[in-house]
Amino acid sequence: MFTGIVEELGRVRAVQEHAGGARLEIEAGTVLEDARVGDSIAVNGCCLTVVERRDSWFAADAVIETLERTNLGALAPNDAVNLERSVRLSDRLGGHIVQGHVDGVGTIVSREPLADGSTRITFAAPPDVLRYIVEKGSITLDGVSMTVTGTGEAVFSVAAIPHTLSVTTLGGKDEGMTVNVEVDIVAKYVERLVSRETRA
Repeated sequence: MFTGIVEELGRVRAVQEHAGGARLEIEAGTVLEDARVGDSIAVNGCCLTVVERRDSWFAADAVIETLERTNLGALAPNDAVNLERSVRLSDRLGGHIVQGHVDGVGTIVSREPLADGSTRITFAAPPDVLRYIVEKGSITLDGVSMTVTGTGEAVFSVAAIPHTLSVTTLGGKDEGMTVNVEVDIVAKYVERLVSRETRA
């Protein structure tokens, strides 16, 4: 379980492809302070398990399913990644409840600087993801907890403050680049409950 509050920007150290999956080696500092083999760390919003830990990096395995549902397969050495350790019961929940289970990949359609210093970023996403996105609802983009500011037929938008752009990968992503999208888990549970009652 995560909150969508990115702790640090890490760097891809190496990508080792194997039988359709990949082992990612990630350079980091903050998230390694108390990390152990077996712990969960969100990498661009995708929950991965630490399988090796060194002083300045850790390794995690991304299986075929993970690479098919996320943009982690496109990572290359020196790419920046958003990192967050799993939440502890004593932590503040500054973002929203994030599972680290990516629902799909979105693509940046446009970036519009606004007068107050924020940037409106508009994303296209698959229909099976868009159905759960509502204005003023929560969404996770590359592991960053954001509030949806608008929706359209095939797109949605968020407003990113300068701080968010400076400490996450969202600041360096341009039109045409992708993000991992996780919708609010509450929407999926509500849909499931309503569909069961409709069939009853």
